[in-house]
Amino acid sequence: MVWWLWLVLGLLLAGLELLTPGGFFLIFFGTAALAIGVLAGLDLAGPIWLQWLLFSALSVVSLLFFRNPLLARMRRGTELGTAIDSLVGEVATPLEDISPDAIGRAELRGTTWTARNGDPRPVARGQRCLVQRVDGLMLWIRAE
Repeated sequence: MVWWLWLVLGLLLAGLELLTPGGFFLIFFGTAALAIGVLAGLDLAGPIWLQWLLFSALSVVSLLFFRNPLLARMRRGTELGTAIDSLVGEVATPLEDISPDAIGRAELRGTTWTARNGDPRPVARGQRCLVQRVDGLMLWIRAE
């Protein structure tokens, strides 16, 4: 196979990766094709059967070793948990009286939340309360 066909195949596969939703599969096959194209251009790739063997091996090995770290790096900092956990320590205002260990509603940052009173004493409507923790979409509050 002519060296420039490998380069075209590599660029085509890398371009197709841009059109697919974040699977990170085709990019490894594209970079392997580009590498084989460079090797073939330098007359280091050998006969066609060896080029295809090198292409397959390089694609699979790079996919196995680099895909998961690449996905982890791309998804870092996008978890929902980091944004919600920042609510701990904020001041919430109950919209109704909430008995100890009971569930009610509280306002935080202009939004109404489901809130559980984690304090041994009741909290009154309008009283300032601190968010102890966030469990799903429920705030655990205690009197300030």
